[in-house]
Amino acid sequence: MKSLFTSIIRLRNPAFAFSDDIDSRMIISFLLATAALLLRGLKVLLRGKLPKGLMLGRNVSFRHLHKISFGRLVKLGDQVRLQALGREGIRLGNNVSIGDYSRVIVSTTLGNIGRYIRIGDNVGIGEHAYLGGAGGLSIGDDCIIGQYFSCHPENHNFDALEPLIRHQGVSRSGIRLGKDCWVGAKVTILDGVNIGDHCVIAAGAVVTRSFPAYSVIGGVPAKLLKERATTFPSGNDDAPVTPLILAS
Repeated sequence: MKSLFTSIIRLRNPAFAFSDDIDSRMIISFLLATAALLLRGLKVLLRGKLPKGLMLGRNVSFRHLHKISFGRLVKLGDQVRLQALGREGIRLGNNVSIGDYSRVIVSTTLGNIGRYIRIGDNVGIGEHAYLGGAGGLSIGDDCIIGQYFSCHPENHNFDALEPLIRHQGVSRSGIRLGKDCWVGAKVTILDGVNIGDHCVIAAGAVVTRSFPAYSVIGGVPAKLLKERATTFPSGNDDAPVTPLILAS
């Protein structure tokens, strides 16, 4: 039984292997729960979308579904809401997982609709995330992201003393999170930030400026803590390594 289910799970996670402590009753419970997710995913057929193995938790909701594209084997947890009011809407890659009670919202106003939210392949996002897309949000492939993650690609203008701040409009630059990043719990990223590939962001950080690839950052506001070791994933240990020069 384990070998059969291992083959199925490896469609989403090629490196998966069951723990030795897992018994048959645990596997059956997991299988039944996954079947329920897949059955709920079929409801998008009624609205003209191909589910592609879409797995939906309880009470998942969509606004502007025609502006949402799903990759294969996307999993959305309980109470997740996707609202794609924007010029390009929402694009979810293959094997994306978004945790319970999360909000993925391009924009909320008809007067100044937002741009897009793009999430790459093999991205996992924990519970209670808030992803805004007013100025554009891009999350690269293979990122792992903890609970209570939030991105806000928009700022309110406030330079003038009059009129009210809410009447002074907004500025939008967008946010980009590179591929293969590890983002800890309760991280907030603000507008205009570009995070390079292979970065690590410590839990609780508030990121207000950009950082290059291989950075380890943390704090409020976030600053560079150190560089990750620069190695060659191909196994070519004899290749020369060029040190990274990073701003402090």
